[in-house]
Amino acid sequence: MPDSVLQSERQLAAFKARNSPEGLLIRYARGRVAFFLTRQVLTLSGALTLVILGNWQIAALAACFALMGEAIDCLYLRSLPDHLPNEAAFRRAYLTSTVTATVQAITITACVLLADIASQPGQASLIALAYLTGAAINAGVVYPFHRAATAARLTIYGLALLAHFAIDLSRAGGWVSRHGYDLLGAVILLYMVRVFVGFVVAGHQRETSNSEALLLGKLAQERANQDLLIKEREANQLSLVARYATDSVILSDADSTIIWANDAFTRITGYPLEEAVGKTPAELLNGPDTCPETCRRIVEARESGVPCREEVLNLTRDGRTIWVEANIVPILNRDGEVETTVAIERDITSAKEQERLLAEAKRSAEDAARTKAEFLATMSHEIRTPMNGIIGMAELLADTQFTSEQRVYAETIRSSAGALLKIVNDVLDFSRLDAGRMSLCSERFSPTACIREAADLLRLQASDKRLFIDICHTTPLPRMVSGDQGRVRQILVNLLSNAVKFTSKGGVTVQSRWARVEGRIKLSVLVTDTGIGVAPGDADHIFDQFSQADAATTRRFGGTGLGLSISRLLARSMGGDLVLVPSEAAGARFELTLFLDPVDEDKPDTPKQEPTFLPKGVRVLVVEDNSTNRLLIQKFLNDQPIDLRFAENGLQAVEQVRADMPDVILMDMSMPEMDGLAATREIRAITGTQPHIIALTANAFASDREACFEAGMDDFLAKPLRKAQLFQALARVPPS
Repeated sequence: MPDSVLQSERQLAAFKARNSPEGLLIRYARGRVAFFLTRQVLTLSGALTLVILGNWQIAALAACFALMGEAIDCLYLRSLPDHLPNEAAFRRAYLTSTVTATVQAITITACVLLADIASQPGQASLIALAYLTGAAINAGVVYPFHRAATAARLTIYGLALLAHFAIDLSRAGGWVSRHGYDLLGAVILLYMVRVFVGFVVAGHQRETSNSEALLLGKLAQERANQDLLIKEREANQLSLVARYATDSVILSDADSTIIWANDAFTRITGYPLEEAVGKTPAELLNGPDTCPETCRRIVEARESGVPCREEVLNLTRDGRTIWVEANIVPILNRDGEVETTVAIERDITSAKEQERLLAEAKRSAEDAARTKAEFLATMSHEIRTPMNGIIGMAELLADTQFTSEQRVYAETIRSSAGALLKIVNDVLDFSRLDAGRMSLCSERFSPTACIREAADLLRLQASDKRLFIDICHTTPLPRMVSGDQGRVRQILVNLLSNAVKFTSKGGVTVQSRWARVEGRIKLSVLVTDTGIGVAPGDADHIFDQFSQADAATTRRFGGTGLGLSISRLLARSMGGDLVLVPSEAAGARFELTLFLDPVDEDKPDTPKQEPTFLPKGVRVLVVEDNSTNRLLIQKFLNDQPIDLRFAENGLQAVEQVRADMPDVILMDMSMPEMDGLAATREIRAITGTQPHIIALTANAFASDREACFEAGMDDFLAKPLRKAQLFQALARVPPS
């Protein structure tokens, strides 16, 4: 803020302070003290008059009275500070100064009455009236500063005048003619005092008002000058910004004709200012590829007087096409009509090209993701189809009579097939988790039993290596919780499998604890082994996909390196996490955290019963193009009292259904001539009682399951097919 404005504001503030009630009181006090000696001229004149009249004792007494009153008043007023601390102090000072003014007026009145008493009747009338008039005029001068003190003094002087006439009448023995003249003179003097006081008050008010008006006018002038300077500075700054801005700035008149443009306009479009003035931006810059709809929106916004922002394809002077982002703001006059239009245009050609490249990259990424999904689906189908035969036949082989050596061969086939299937499942699980397509189910289960069962799966392997697996519950776990038991067990099995795999001496300890957090159950499981551990340099990427500590570890222990990565993604999908816990002891420590939902533990669990026999006479149609899979299903159901039929493709299945409707159909998905989905739709279109259709597919993605249900299937089984799974699915068929 300029010094001139600050100075004017200070002057106005000081003026208001001087004319506030507190300021007027201080000015009254300082004025009374300053003119103390001047007022004593009147006191000495009165005393000298009394001496001339021949009574110096009365003169001395009157002078003492007058000086005493003045002293009391001025001594108190002189003691007042320049600033009173609060409202209470002000009221106290105001009241006290009124009292001292009253005392001073009483002493003046005493002087007048002493003169009356000391003189002959009528001898001191003129001097008494003159003295009281002078005192009244003196009191009236300070009326604007201290009204209460002035009112008190004038009241006392009025009473003194009445007392003077009363004494004179008493001493004269009644009314005489001179009393009329004295009374007339007193009235004239009172009128003159009234006029004088009114003149003083009006003059003070006028002076105060004029002074305040002058100060306010000066302040307003200074502020106006300041605003003008600021606006002039802003105008200069805006002019510099517009002139040297990197964006194009265009000013158009009411007819949309260009009246000014900055240097950036020439640099971007190639048009010099002289060539652009007088033309509209559309005439100058629009090309054959400029969007008419965009131009229409710009015109409508300008005519409506509202700002708009558009991306416009323009044509430069040398014929190049450029993209500009135009911010167009109409400036309205007082009548609400468009007077000027300001357009700020930024060259976004590079950004649009980058946008195009990003869109192409996005399409390429989506194509790659589709290709990846199709590849995984194909690999899943192509691997699971033969695996179905290998595992199924291995199970059938295990149920036959053979030598111990042959049993070892059969178990080797089954375990090798299981290991291969685990690799396939790991790859598919990671693909689902990485794409965010993994769905979790919610079921009641016992966390204690889940941990125990996961450990039991690894006990045989641990026993072969002479390792122990200990389970320790720091706090008793809830009897039942709600969550995806299969995925929890999968994580625990991965952790325990790694611990057993990488441990050659000692064993594995599983510690669990739980806590209730915001209404949910936070389950923590710490898996500690005494194996090779994790080197500090490998801790950062131990959870990376297809990652193990080093190549030697992979060669020595095997594995895909997906187990920990999948386990962490599964844990995070359940609101928890899987972390490596630093430890100075030998081995590795992994902590699993999961958030599960509480359940009503009083509700009894429904025990699962594994079906062993199917209802007699059930007609089952197996639609499968692979002869090995047909043979496997036939062997699984060979001892069941059912009517088992076969079809090698979807077309044969539809023909058999039309000829004789079965109760259950086991429908493969990928078949020649007609696939399982198309066959299901054909069957569902047939009128009459509908069969229960169970999908048999090597495609294990959630999208495949959804496609099966959308086509009209009732259940879903993923290959490789296990006998127990097949029996469970057939047991779910509702009775006809």
